[in-house]
Amino acid sequence: MAENPGPADPAGEYRSRLETRRSQLEVWSRYEGIVSVLRLVAMVVLGVVAWLAVQSQLFALAWTLLPLNAFVILVLVHRRLLDREAAERRAAEYYERGLARIEDRWHGTGPTGRDLADPEHRYAGDLDIFGDRSLFQLLCSARTGAGERRLAAWLCERADRLELEGRQEAVATLTQAVTFREDIWRLSGEVAETVHPETLIEWSCREDPALPRLLPGLLVGLAVVQLVGVIGWVSLGWGPTLLLAALLAHTVGGLFLRQRVMAPIVGAEGAGRDLEILGAVLARIERESFDSGVLGELLARLREGPDRPAVRIRQLQRRVDLLESRKNPLFAPLGILAVWTPLLAVAIDSWRRQVGPHVAEWIDIAAEIEALNCLAGYAYEHPADPFPEIVDEPLLEGSSLGHPLLAADSFVRNDIHLDSTRPALVVSGSNMSGKSTYLRTIGINAVLAMAGAPVRAAHMRLSPIDVGASVQLHDSLQEGRSRFYAEILRLRQVLDLVKQSESSEATTLFLLDEILHGTNSHDRRLGAEALVRSLLDRGAIGLVTTHDLALAEIGNDDGITVTNVHFGDEIADGKIIFDYRVRPGVVEKSNALALMREVGLEV
Repeated sequence: MAENPGPADPAGEYRSRLETRRSQLEVWSRYEGIVSVLRLVAMVVLGVVAWLAVQSQLFALAWTLLPLNAFVILVLVHRRLLDREAAERRAAEYYERGLARIEDRWHGTGPTGRDLADPEHRYAGDLDIFGDRSLFQLLCSARTGAGERRLAAWLCERADRLELEGRQEAVATLTQAVTFREDIWRLSGEVAETVHPETLIEWSCREDPALPRLLPGLLVGLAVVQLVGVIGWVSLGWGPTLLLAALLAHTVGGLFLRQRVMAPIVGAEGAGRDLEILGAVLARIERESFDSGVLGELLARLREGPDRPAVRIRQLQRRVDLLESRKNPLFAPLGILAVWTPLLAVAIDSWRRQVGPHVAEWIDIAAEIEALNCLAGYAYEHPADPFPEIVDEPLLEGSSLGHPLLAADSFVRNDIHLDSTRPALVVSGSNMSGKSTYLRTIGINAVLAMAGAPVRAAHMRLSPIDVGASVQLHDSLQEGRSRFYAEILRLRQVLDLVKQSESSEATTLFLLDEILHGTNSHDRRLGAEALVRSLLDRGAIGLVTTHDLALAEIGNDDGITVTNVHFGDEIADGKIIFDYRVRPGVVEKSNALALMREVGLEV
């Protein structure tokens, strides 16, 4: 079990860094404003000198080169300043978001991951894994789509024990790497505009027909002949014959080979933009010095081969930039004569055939480190949250569990202990007493643990766990499903999960809220008893909540080992008061009528 090495005061560190970034942003903004004014001055001077040279002939026209060169230099400097200013703004944004998370003001900010959610997943919808105010929104600071997808995958499927221990070690190593996380965040704008892994991998591995081996030499020869033809016609009086013959060969060859020659650059410009961001991320990763563990292995994979990924990606980016120049109307005639587009298509095709097979691995490495970075950011910002201990025997033990999506001062912590001798709890209690929140707290902490992250608890030990939950199910008008039917489909999903877990190292944790709520009391009692018996017989552990006291009696049946606990409430001065603490035994009273009277119903 790794230790969480988070600092004593992450908020103080973030505020200090935020102040520094804002100060630097002011400096770069001031420089940008000065250069912007100088650009305008240079443009005005250029216009005045050009007018005086042409109209008044006070200067030779060559004098316009001075303000023109000054203007061009200022444009380049201005672009660099804008890039630096944007980077400082993104750095400040990183610490602003971090402070919002620490101070529980993060709701509604950051990616929701809704497009990554499976509506039929066995717990994602029930435990608020995706969406607004979700676990994904709290954790995700990835800057590539691949990193987002990897984090989402970790939150939806458990890792095995060895992988979990490796992730914990990697997250602990990265926890103090605040500058590293900031640098990754600086590299790009919104994730939606960056690395699209499926499109990028499809382009890099696409199997277009191979180009003729002699084609590059023929294209270079054609370009030379066309350019010589122009020079000979314009300067040497040769006439247009050579140029026209070369253009005819160019046209005829284009008719036969155009599709094959142009195929390599279909999608290249979009891939180039994606690879530019990926290359920047990989280049920053390469500068780290991880020597062992998961991070060391990832870095070793990245550094395999004679050329680093960032170097090879820059090669492609230069070719793509040159390719885009064909869209400039001033350059287009020269581009035709120089056979510009076909030559670059050949160069891009050569790069893709040599390097393309490695792109998927580069994306995989970047995604892995970004996902680890997301968990490390959470560990840094929540230093009191420990890494859970992973054990072999079926166990879920936690003390002072809290819900990570709730503000620290708005929830009550409770304990949980489930093992082979105490495999299930039946949680009874009145409406609004905290039963559902208790299930969600246990479930979401189990998800964090199985992703390799710290948990919101004082201490936690658990075996590898597959979570199955039925907590927030709804009917569907479009699909013609009632809530009861949606629930029994989920219960079947949980039962199938238990059967799968029998042949694996994992234990199934079932979380069933108001089980079989949509049927009559008799069928509910029989159905709940049979289901719980089946789950426990297959080695599952879990919790069932109910406010139907008849269900609390299933622990009296032979062959079913359950423990009854409950949430209580008190009525004081006509108001219902909840303390949200788990107590042993079955709840002894209901508050339904009191709640109805409290909202003004005459009962």
